[in-house]
Amino acid sequence: MSKDEVILLDFWVSPFAIRAKIALEEKGVEFEAREEDLLGNKSELLLKSNPVYKKVPVLLRNGKPVSESSIIVSFIDEAWPSPPFLTPCPYERSVARFWADFIDKKLFDAGGKIWRSKGEELELAKKEFIEIVKLLEGALGDKDFFGGEIFGFVDIIAIPLTSWFYAYEVFGGFKVENECPKFSAWMKRCNERESVAKYLPDPTKVYEFVCMMRKMHGLE
Repeated sequence: MSKDEVILLDFWVSPFAIRAKIALEEKGVEFEAREEDLLGNKSELLLKSNPVYKKVPVLLRNGKPVSESSIIVSFIDEAWPSPPFLTPCPYERSVARFWADFIDKKLFDAGGKIWRSKGEELELAKKEFIEIVKLLEGALGDKDFFGGEIFGFVDIIAIPLTSWFYAYEVFGGFKVENECPKFSAWMKRCNERESVAKYLPDPTKVYEFVCMMRKMHGLE
């Protein structure tokens, strides 16, 4: 059997691309990450592989593209079954998918409102973001990881987004650690994993990227 060719169309600061990288690393899958110029010229391969959204990440396994980060993580879990990201229990799997969906719909957009806002809007954005993280903290409870003792699906979906938290904290004037200490402790546990430490970007670099985005949007 020939070895799979696995290519990931990537952008260094994208938490969604980082999800795929962590998932592949956890499975021990060798892959090539190809950096895309999302602020300039997107590659023909990206436009061809993801013609609907035209964005990263896209995972190409032997030339066949898979798009949308949560779908990519699920695909990786099914294509390379060991170690599994989800438990065999159908109910627990449904709970994990619920929280993954919640993270997808809420967390990144709420953080984006913080760096895009000023004054009263900023205060409302900050309040909304903290409430979302507190809900996630409640789902985590006293467990080490969202699935229990083992780093799994929801952790992979959530942890890349935390690389943007420092930028939100600077612009919002708050600390996640003070507002959500259990969630903050979970972040530290995840960051101790080799797969996470290897691919999560330096929060100060993400902050610099957000500053550049603010200038591009005329917010500076």
